[in-house]
Amino acid sequence: MKEIKTDSLWVHLHWLTVLAELGSFTRAAERLDVSKAAMSQKIKELEKMAGVALVQRTTRSVRLTSAGEKLVDELRDPFARIAQSFFSVRDEAGPVRGMVRVTAPVAFARQQLVPIIGDFLRDYPQVRLQLDVTDRLVSLGSEGFDLAIRHSDSLPETHVALPLCETRALLVASPAYLAQNGLPDSPQALQQHNCLYYPRGLESPQWRFQLADGGSETVQVKIQGNFATNNSESIRDAALQGLGIAMLPDFSASAALASGTLQQVLPQWQAVDAFAARLWVVRPYAAQVPRAVTTFIHWLRARFVDG
Repeated sequence: MKEIKTDSLWVHLHWLTVLAELGSFTRAAERLDVSKAAMSQKIKELEKMAGVALVQRTTRSVRLTSAGEKLVDELRDPFARIAQSFFSVRDEAGPVRGMVRVTAPVAFARQQLVPIIGDFLRDYPQVRLQLDVTDRLVSLGSEGFDLAIRHSDSLPETHVALPLCETRALLVASPAYLAQNGLPDSPQALQQHNCLYYPRGLESPQWRFQLADGGSETVQVKIQGNFATNNSESIRDAALQGLGIAMLPDFSASAALASGTLQQVLPQWQAVDAFAARLWVVRPYAAQVPRAVTTFIHWLRARFVDG
């Protein structure tokens, strides 16, 4: 039997994986920028060298045989690693370039990230950012995201999690609401106020506090209110309308506090377990991370290091 030189098969094998992905000689040829005849010839040569049929051809579709499926299954990861290695080497030369797909919570993205994102894009004009704004916990791997910004104390162990900044929960209300209803002087006094809150299933709403100066005693207060929602921007907007006292993450309340449209309530008390204590940058584990992704992560952490 004539010896087969495997190094002459790389193009044939790669073309087979493209054909398997697209399921059409025509679309595969277009992807590879070759003729359909050349595509068909390469597959025939590969089948001849393998001594077994790899593709089932019909007038309407192309399907792999069991041998073809087995071969393609074993080829996908090696070819993906080759492509990743190539792009990693290319990334090291010249300016930072490429697409970065990011998912972030609604309030943080709208109020903190988007207002400064132009600075990054001006510094790195060959990077393209695609931002998904959602409070849903997105599956990074299956949905194709390079990284997520998470406001959570529960992080996936299979991912790399880097601290972005610390956060804290604040009680706030509009000056108009406080002028009409009075300023509470203790957590217990909140029971006499309309409180705007995140619903926690069917549980009766409760807020817990400790003295901000480090006291260990915890005070738990049952609250009531006529508006609850799972989005901090919506709670903030209700507070801006003077509807009640709201508990918000600091990144959602900061602009309104700075402008004076909201006022902090009970600053001597710190909310306990209301929200996560830190924002994180989370990315899937990978041996090679695109330079554009690592550059954006470093930029984010530098911008938010002080909170």
